[in-house]
Amino acid sequence: MRIIVIDGQGGGIGKSLVEQLKKQFSSQHEILGIGINALATAAMVKAGADGGATGESAVCYNCAHADIIIGPIGLVLVGSMLGEVSAQIANAVASSEAEKVLIPVSRCHAHIAGVKDQPMGRFIEDALREVHQQILQNI
Repeated sequence: MRIIVIDGQGGGIGKSLVEQLKKQFSSQHEILGIGINALATAAMVKAGADGGATGESAVCYNCAHADIIIGPIGLVLVGSMLGEVSAQIANAVASSEAEKVLIPVSRCHAHIAGVKDQPMGRFIEDALREVHQQILQNI
């Protein structure tokens, strides 16, 4: 399976996701770090992503070729992440046929009803469990 981790800004969430995904699924699945900016891509590649690409075009291309997309909820909200998420990026993520695992991040100015505020590490653990479920369902 092709799992793409998408992040922007400093790439901290993406870096954590890539590290954990590599520990759990090291050689079984391709894990790519797709950054909205170069700093985010570099963080994910340094964390062990199998490859990395940067920018709007890279996000759009890889969303069309992914089995699973994982990243912050802001990826589907135009103008979020301090304006980094363009309409094209939000559309590419939202319209992709890939399964999407989106992490609720309040700094994206999106609050999901019913989701309790908790440390980012807990959200990442929950997201990784969901990725594992998606992989099991598709094998």
